[in-house]
Amino acid sequence: MSIDGLQPDAPVRERGYTIGCIGAGMIMADCHLAAYREAGFEVVAIASRTPARAQEVAQRWSIGRVHDTPQALIDDPEVDIVDLAFPPDQQPALIRAALAAPHVKAVLAQKPLALSLPEALALRDEARRAGKHLSVNQNMRYDQSMRVLKQLLDQNALGEPVLAQIDMHAIPHWQGFLEGYDRLTLSNMSVHHLDVLRHLFGEPAEVTTVVRTDPRTRFAHQDGIAGTTLRFDSGLLAFSLEDVWAGPRHAGFADDQYIHWRVEGTEGVAKGTIGWPHGKPSTLSYASQRLTDGQWVTPEWSTMWFPHAFVGVMEQLQYALASGAEPALTVADNVRTMALVEAAYRSAAERRTVRMSEIALPD
Repeated sequence: MSIDGLQPDAPVRERGYTIGCIGAGMIMADCHLAAYREAGFEVVAIASRTPARAQEVAQRWSIGRVHDTPQALIDDPEVDIVDLAFPPDQQPALIRAALAAPHVKAVLAQKPLALSLPEALALRDEARRAGKHLSVNQNMRYDQSMRVLKQLLDQNALGEPVLAQIDMHAIPHWQGFLEGYDRLTLSNMSVHHLDVLRHLFGEPAEVTTVVRTDPRTRFAHQDGIAGTTLRFDSGLLAFSLEDVWAGPRHAGFADDQYIHWRVEGTEGVAKGTIGWPHGKPSTLSYASQRLTDGQWVTPEWSTMWFPHAFVGVMEQLQYALASGAEPALTVADNVRTMALVEAAYRSAAERRTVRMSEIALPD
């Protein structure tokens, strides 16, 4: 769908590869597979840590084969692309197994790619040596409002960016496996926002992050509520707030969760919402001296971040295989997002601004 030349949803250019899904939790069952059904992608097999859960999801989505283990799925010669939705401490081993399987052509991994930047760099290098695409599911880049914002920025509709912000007051569902990690919000929620800010504006020069614990989250953690300032060499300031507390939730307390964003430039302003907390389409409005004579314009669409953005994520990988081009979401790019998350943790721990040049990223 195109609105005045803008494309909120990625076109499906390729659907010719078979997909094997590892994982049967909410992200796979309600997002990946819903998107793939809508796009007409061919899912041929599924596996999970719990075979009964995999069987249940297979029946729901009419998937022909259920494997007892993730390794059995990777060994299935009918699988072209291994699609992972697995905890990040267990994901690297599955990525390595998929890269070693001769018939597997590509891997789509979740973010965070791994629990540490060195591990992510090792996976990048191993995929390069294997000659296979390893793509990372930074799905917020395919949120409809973020796609349209990126198109407006590429058209210079807002002029030179001056200020950007993502303001989140919403309560994530923390998966149980996160209780065993020493990192929470920056690694698992802020990573969406920090990645999309990189995607929109390029590489920041400096990172300043402050954190505190979230009163609702019962397991041990440091980074519950997180606020990050990014400074770019152009002078642009970008702010990302992840307030996972968002106020009390007692009986009768009026809910007020939201994610708002805003970008101000020398020739225009764009603002919008992310619809995820309420299961609604994201929104965008913009006013541009160049394109709208300073008047506000609000394109509309009916698709949503969850699940429709996952069409674009899988499509970009299939298109890369068919065309010989690099994926839009490469592992080489993703390690730069992981470096940004690493800089945010260092800033919070040492209570100082961290220059990105301090975070080593060997080629």
